[in-house]
Amino acid sequence: MADAMQAGMAETPAAEIPEMGITEETWWERNEPMVLGVGFIVLFLLVWEAVPYVFTLSKGLQLFFAGPSDIATVMYAMVNGDSSMFMNGDIWVALAHSSNAFALGLGFGVVVGLPLGVALGRSETLNSLFDPFITAFNATPRLIFLPLVLVWFGIGLWSEVLIVFIGAVFPLLINTYAGVKNADKLLINVVRSFGASEWEINKLVILPNSLPFIVAGLRLAIGRAILGVVVAEFFGGAEAGIGVMMVNAAGKYHVNVLFAGLVILMALSLIMTSGVKLLELRLTRWRPAKVKTF
Repeated sequence: MADAMQAGMAETPAAEIPEMGITEETWWERNEPMVLGVGFIVLFLLVWEAVPYVFTLSKGLQLFFAGPSDIATVMYAMVNGDSSMFMNGDIWVALAHSSNAFALGLGFGVVVGLPLGVALGRSETLNSLFDPFITAFNATPRLIFLPLVLVWFGIGLWSEVLIVFIGAVFPLLINTYAGVKNADKLLINVVRSFGASEWEINKLVILPNSLPFIVAGLRLAIGRAILGVVVAEFFGGAEAGIGVMMVNAAGKYHVNVLFAGLVILMALSLIMTSGVKLLELRLTRWRPAKVKTF
């Protein structure tokens, strides 16, 4: 049978043998996620805008309903310095305050959560010491900490930063710990057998292996950080910010301003998450490329 197969292959012209080279990605394959994502958002906005024209809304719902065009008009007015629709100055002051609280709280969460997650994953002793406290604090609703933080630190930026930090640190810490525990023990032993120090093991094996877990934790931490900003500003932990603007707008029944604040927070989350994805792609260039399926 082998001789027959070799004879058949010898009789096949070279031009008829298909090449098994790697095919280049088409435009659709390169841009499919972006096209689908943007297309779905546009479709959602169109449906939302068409709701009052297609369905008969009640009097109360008509009064408090705001379509995308209304929200865009309000946001345009805010960007151009119109502060008549809410208190506490223009949108840039509120956005700067919320952004500072978000950036500081998330930054402190990364500085604390990432090294501590690696340390807990590498040391059973430290894990035994800290695990009960981490589990208890992570299971506790963040809103419970707000009165205590306000009593200790007062109303201001640093109280808000602390609430954001409490919300952001645990997802990153827990995911980093899971990534470290998931590291290939055989590879660690091989690297150690070549005389690598603990720092070199962490740098060459632990962190690269844990990177998907860290990125997932960071994406969760971004959402928790924005939630912390909103909680602190909604319940009196700050004197300015997007949340304070939304509370003032709610007191005046300005639903379009409420939605504008919501859009700003969603845009901030989307920008930060996209930045994390780009960072992940840059740091994981050594991983095998996605294999095309047929």
